[in-house]
Amino acid sequence: MDYTGYMNEVARRREPLVIRELFGLQHGAPKDVVFLTAGAPNPETFPIVSGSLKLRDGTTLELTPDKMVDCLQYGPTPGYPPLIEQLKTITQTIHTPPRWKDREVIVTTGSQSGLLMALEMMLTPGQTVLVEQPCYTGVLSVVNPYNPKYLPVESDGEGLVPSSLRAALASCSPHNKPKFLYTVPTGSNPSGAVTSEDRRREVYQICRDNDLLILEDDPYFFLHYDGKTPPTSYLSLDEDGRVLRFDSVSKVVSAGLRVGWVTGPRQLVHKMNLHKGSSVISSASMSQVVVSELLRVWGLEGLARHTTQVRQYYQNKRDSMLQAADKYLSGVCEWTVPAGGMFLWLKVLGVRDTWDMVMRRGLEGKVMLVPGHAFMTDPIRPCPYLRASFSATSTPIMHQGMKNLAELIQREKELQRMKPQQG
Repeated sequence: MDYTGYMNEVARRREPLVIRELFGLQHGAPKDVVFLTAGAPNPETFPIVSGSLKLRDGTTLELTPDKMVDCLQYGPTPGYPPLIEQLKTITQTIHTPPRWKDREVIVTTGSQSGLLMALEMMLTPGQTVLVEQPCYTGVLSVVNPYNPKYLPVESDGEGLVPSSLRAALASCSPHNKPKFLYTVPTGSNPSGAVTSEDRRREVYQICRDNDLLILEDDPYFFLHYDGKTPPTSYLSLDEDGRVLRFDSVSKVVSAGLRVGWVTGPRQLVHKMNLHKGSSVISSASMSQVVVSELLRVWGLEGLARHTTQVRQYYQNKRDSMLQAADKYLSGVCEWTVPAGGMFLWLKVLGVRDTWDMVMRRGLEGKVMLVPGHAFMTDPIRPCPYLRASFSATSTPIMHQGMKNLAELIQREKELQRMKPQQG
């Protein structure tokens, strides 16, 4: 594929930084080569010389003096080399992408920084943008300043709806066609939907027919519930080289370490890496070394065991919230059982718009949720939806929250009934 047309003028003009190229050459160079290049601090001045981290199973990760230098020093822009190789192995093992030799992997500061770099590589003011709706608010926050023409694609309990994608594409101007489709296929934020295998294959073919890239944002990949095997990823289906896939350890290892990675066509990932080199220079070295050491100790089998435990933990959390919703919100709200992720997506019955109910009266009602407006391409339109998170809340608090929400909704309906009388 020729990727030039997917890039905006700024991305096309990005050129490698000589200093970063020289720094990259230093890793793996013969020991007798004298490098007088980088403005890196001398490790002899670092105040921390070693460390150890205790895991929940009692294992200790030892950060030796050599490892600690890696933790505290600048690193290559693409990422800590041992971690890059581990992430490549994980990606190949799980997804077996076609045309692997044409792909590249770089470390990102969580998924969000990768998404920002990809979007800023492609977006132009007024551009037509295809996103699933409801849509992850972190992407909307990047796209909105470009004043885009959104083409929202409907999603339901089985994820993105192919017929809605076709209809959206049929409605767009031939003079302002979209370049990509953005989607969260597993445990969508906020709906919790997992796009089915058949739909993924159909969506990929539609994107193929319309020459679209796919931004596959999959931070909840390991959080798919009810014992089901996750459907084939878009990366696994990608015979053409049209998928940029965004992964993260935030949901299954640590959100604070801020370690993610992007896998995609070498030409596109290279441009993203140039963006990274001129913005953050490199991702945090200590976070990368810690994740790398953790993966080294675990191996692929240990990673699989850990993600299975985390998945079961959050499935239990989901089930607790569903029990609370059944108890307090039956007949008050509608919802679909989330097949993955960390959220319950509620439609409030009899309340046309939830914004004031939550943002003005939620604190007084002793319950706060995210109004559905945050996930819509047109946040001004009335929206009856709410997002409830079950990931970090105990069962008793969930029940209290659902009880308080039911009471808040009841008071909102009473306020609505009073308004005509006040007029």
